[in-house]
This record gives sequence, structure tokens and C-alpha cells, in this order.
Amino acid sequence: MIDSRWKAILKQAGVRDVRVHDARHTAATLLIEQGVNIRVVQQVLGHTRVTTTERYTADARCGGTTRLRSLGEAIAVQLGLQL
Repeated sequence: MIDSRWKAILKQAGVRDVRVHDARHTAATLLIEQGVNIRVVQQVLGHTRVTTTERYTADARCGGTTRLRSLGEAIAVQLGLQL
């Protein structure tokens, strides 16, 4: 069920097929880029050690922010959240 909902979200956002794990990396990176404290991101992701969070976000710093925002908006719609 999660997989089919996830694929629907990706299709709606016009984003290529990616794993939920990849989306976690992206979400963490976007939070960091928006100035959210690393400790808050650590809690959101459920990491015990902040060093894990630091590794998680370090390799995802790249372009494509518009598509990533589209994905985030599609996820919010699927979850019934207002932006």
C-alpha cells in the first residue's frame, strides 16, 4: 500500500521513480538548506547520533530544487496538509 501511494505521489509531482529512502535524504537536505537546525533534522529523521544526520545530508547537496519542491508539495497534498 505504501509503495502504491508513494508511486502516485511521484507521478503527480512529475518526478522520476525514487525510493522513499532517497526522499528522506532530500528532505533532510532541504531542511538544512532552509536553515533548520541539524538537531531538529536529527529528531525528524529519528537518528540517535547527529553524525548520522550530517552524513545523510552531505551527499545530497545539488541542484534541482524546483523538482524537489514539487515532490514536497505532492507529498503534502497526499497527506492532506496545507502549504
